[in-house]
Amino acid sequence: QVQLLESGGGLVHDGGSLKLSCSASGGTLGSYAMGWFRRAPGTEREFVAVISISGGTTYYADFVKGRFTISRDNAKNTLSLQMNSLKPEDPAVYYCAAGSGSLGVHRWEYEHWGQGTQVTVSS
Repeated sequence: QVQLLESGGGLVHDGGSLKLSCSASGGTLGSYAMGWFRRAPGTEREFVAVISISGGTTYYADFVKGRFTISRDNAKNTLSLQMNSLKPEDPAVYYCAAGSGSLGVHRWEYEHWGQGTQVTVSS
């Protein structure tokens, strides 16, 4: 059973940057498409970005295109999300997820989830 652990969340000023990381134990990330989701208070968990097993294909939600970059290092069993130009609407708990299917954008397409890391943006 793959276990995922996010890190790198914190407080950043409006327009600032953060890099989130996701590490895996009990399995290899190289067998999964990997995604990032987020959930702000009072909202549903929403798709942010996904990357293919090889890392050659990525897909982003419209609200992060041009600002966030998803990447992976299968040799190190890690996933990252570089977040630039953070906005007041970006604060949420960010989750990494592993899915056996293709580039999923829905929660149900992912079998393994981390516990999340909090991102806060101050104006």
